[in-house]
Amino acid sequence: MKQKNVLEYLEQTVVRVPEKVAYADDSFELTFKQVFDQSRAVGSALLNRGLTGEPIVVFMPKHPKTIAAFFGCVYGGNYYVPIDPEMPRFRIELIFANLCPKAVICDEGSLEALQSFNYVGDVLLYDEIASSPIDEAELRAVREKQIDTDPIYIVFTSGSTGVPKGVVACHRSVIDYIEQLSEILSFSEETRFANQSPLYFDACLKELYPTIKFGATAYLTPKQLFMFPIKLVEFLNEHRINTVCWVVSALTMISAFNTFEKVKPEYLHTIAFGSEVFPIKQFNRWRAALPNAKFTNLYGPTETTGMCCFYHATKDFAPDEVIPIGRPFPNREIILLTEENKRAEQGQVGEICVRGTALTLGYYHAFEKTNEVFVQNPLNDRYPELIYRTGDLGKWNEQGELIFISRKDYQIKHMGHRIELGEIEANVNLLEGVSMSCCLFDKEKDKIELFYVGELPEKELFALLKDKLPRYMLPNKVRQLESLPLTANGKLDRMTLKKMMHGE
Repeated sequence: MKQKNVLEYLEQTVVRVPEKVAYADDSFELTFKQVFDQSRAVGSALLNRGLTGEPIVVFMPKHPKTIAAFFGCVYGGNYYVPIDPEMPRFRIELIFANLCPKAVICDEGSLEALQSFNYVGDVLLYDEIASSPIDEAELRAVREKQIDTDPIYIVFTSGSTGVPKGVVACHRSVIDYIEQLSEILSFSEETRFANQSPLYFDACLKELYPTIKFGATAYLTPKQLFMFPIKLVEFLNEHRINTVCWVVSALTMISAFNTFEKVKPEYLHTIAFGSEVFPIKQFNRWRAALPNAKFTNLYGPTETTGMCCFYHATKDFAPDEVIPIGRPFPNREIILLTEENKRAEQGQVGEICVRGTALTLGYYHAFEKTNEVFVQNPLNDRYPELIYRTGDLGKWNEQGELIFISRKDYQIKHMGHRIELGEIEANVNLLEGVSMSCCLFDKEKDKIELFYVGELPEKELFALLKDKLPRYMLPNKVRQLESLPLTANGKLDRMTLKKMMHGE
């Protein structure tokens, strides 16, 4: 019988390995039996309060209990909305205003922070509802009614505007994603994950659901370790981590500061990366440090349920090469559309569009925004078929592999020329003495500004760039920083750099 609910993963695994650790952090762990029992108790508590088919906010920090709370929401026939108290206050307020949730699950440590938002709905303490009686009959009745297009979660993404948009995903798209991802990355019961992403991003799906599918183990890596590369690698070794699915910035944080000269991840054999372009110099350092490991480049926006393209990077790349994002996962198609809505030819740049089961349901309480990007496939005039327009630009290479070019937003017109900011960054990242860089464009002043981290002095960097780039691509201003700001998910924080550029 075809799977239609993500919780079937947990129900099959708990029978096989009930006492095995499912989720852990540096001080707490939950076995599969504990996750199973606590999440069903949470689901029962919600149902007994008449809460089903609702967005339930889980207002808790990154913790194994938070994950059990997610599953509890789903057991009650609801969809979970992760909010971490560490998120910016104005962002949390906007999310609450969009959702108007009837209930919030929090822990003792988050209660005071929640109360500061003047929230008037039900507040449920996790430890209380996780130990409440399990109502098998109610849980069974909910499951009988559920279908695979029912929502499972809402995660809020800002996009380029800074205004949160709630992306709603369903069981069908998550199951399809986990099945394909697991095969591509060869997950198994022996997999030991180190989770990097906050739980309020869809990036954490890569660890949360394969863990319950296979009976694997996922360690929630403490956020502060990403500021200390040696301690981070020691954490990986201490917990015998063999698989990471991280954003590129988290990996370059290790390789850029010569960490491998002191310590290497001894057990790591599977490294998946995405969300940003991996600087070739840093990628080759990783390959040299772990020659037997499997490296995979992943690509995909939140609106297509996690990642939708993959490329197994099995070779070293020349300094001027780009690692492809490869081919679509099975059961998805990537369509490159030109500005005229025609299919782009090989080598021609087009907007990356996705069709298939991977598409999420759209944005919560935002039909207009949904209809702007979830659109009728312009290549199909015979029946309704939605595609998602990503806003990313790409092209097919001669091997039929997809190459990511840039965001549409990062393509600028400067001194009469069309420029990709990513191309400037790629050239800067090749320079000896540069660890990371980020390029921004001030449209009002018509100026390009470059921020970078490294030992290379600003004047020397600029002189070297003059030999590499045409005059119209040279930054008008170069700024050396001690570190580049990162978002909560570990990606380059371009919004903060924009404020610095404008002197805010």
